[in-house]
Amino acid sequence: MILDSSLADRHAKSALDRSRELGAISELPDGILRQYLTSEHQRCNQTVDHWMQDAGMLTWQDAVGNQWGRLPSKKPDAPRLILGSHLDTVPYAGHYDGILGVLLGIEVASIINEQNLELPFHLDVVGFCDEEGTRFGATLIGSHALAGNFNSDWLDMQDKDGVSMAQAMEDFGLDPNRVGDASLKGEDIIGYWEVHIEQGPVLEAHDLSVGVVTAIAGARRAKIVIKGQAGHSGTTPMNLRKDPMCGAAELVTGIEEFARNCNDDRVATVGMIHSNPGAVNVIPGRVEMSLDVRSQNDDAREELIAMIESHMNRIAFDRSLSFEMHWKYGIAAAHCAQKFHNLFRAACVKNQMPAYSLPSGAGHDAMAIAPLCDMAMLFIRSPNGLSHHPAEAVYKSDVEDALKVIFSSINQVRA
Repeated sequence: MILDSSLADRHAKSALDRSRELGAISELPDGILRQYLTSEHQRCNQTVDHWMQDAGMLTWQDAVGNQWGRLPSKKPDAPRLILGSHLDTVPYAGHYDGILGVLLGIEVASIINEQNLELPFHLDVVGFCDEEGTRFGATLIGSHALAGNFNSDWLDMQDKDGVSMAQAMEDFGLDPNRVGDASLKGEDIIGYWEVHIEQGPVLEAHDLSVGVVTAIAGARRAKIVIKGQAGHSGTTPMNLRKDPMCGAAELVTGIEEFARNCNDDRVATVGMIHSNPGAVNVIPGRVEMSLDVRSQNDDAREELIAMIESHMNRIAFDRSLSFEMHWKYGIAAAHCAQKFHNLFRAACVKNQMPAYSLPSGAGHDAMAIAPLCDMAMLFIRSPNGLSHHPAEAVYKSDVEDALKVIFSSINQVRA
């Protein structure tokens, strides 16, 4: 089934208007910020709840603060197909990252309701409460909870004001002792689909409106501590120095070289470097730096990490430095279900669009849902590759194309 162009136009405009309306719900006076378990989170959920009801959906908020809507099947015991993304943001965010995927789910439900189409499954739309992790530092909270993987240690995490997640839940009206109620383990779920802006330049480089995601790269992040010997910058001869900043510089260029030479999807990034004591006339005694390594192939990612660690040990020996690697985060790569990947590609062809496949280097709620059920993602072009930025944008015609692909795909699903 193909979505009429006039319907696609109207509902794409609605999604974009609502994206901008949600942008006004913000903690910042001069930008967009919505964090987990804040009054802005609550207002956002309430607004989305109204829109879901307008689309003919039953609505509820779950035990961790995810917002839900359901277009019910006439069969009470029917399985469920879930569409969704996240409603929280980073500081000074754009209007569309995550949010647009939730709103397109609502628009699809509205179209199906308007046309009185009967689905052999419940169509659920979820707005996840915290994908970004800006308040407490834990990411993918809402989607991990759905998969039954909420970490109880998160409840003790505190925000910058010293408020624990447990306390924030109580203030929000949730019971931290009942977070497990959000789990969908054991439910009859057909799959989870997520529409998201690409957050990169690939689709724009190929002049494509949408792309079908193959996999989401797994990631590991570490803090590297390099220790040397602090000293006076004017009185310590070069041949007697144990300078951790120089060791860090050599390591950073090595990391870049190793990743480049892999000639595949592997990437490695050093995003932060801090020295101590941090004075202009002092050789630092300690340097801390971040490391982020990603790949669609977990074994390949670990191979790159092993190369980096070997290089680090050689630098330590050559420069009489000590290195410590403290791993802070890790998540496995998640591959999209082939049956849904094929379904999306077929829907592109049916709607006279190129069927283009590409991986996601960024993390998404879909990767946390992958242990629960089959998942798939559809990317929408990001002009200039911008995301997590006030200038983040989309083209209305691309949003129409995404609606057409999802609508056609839904009408091909059999329970």
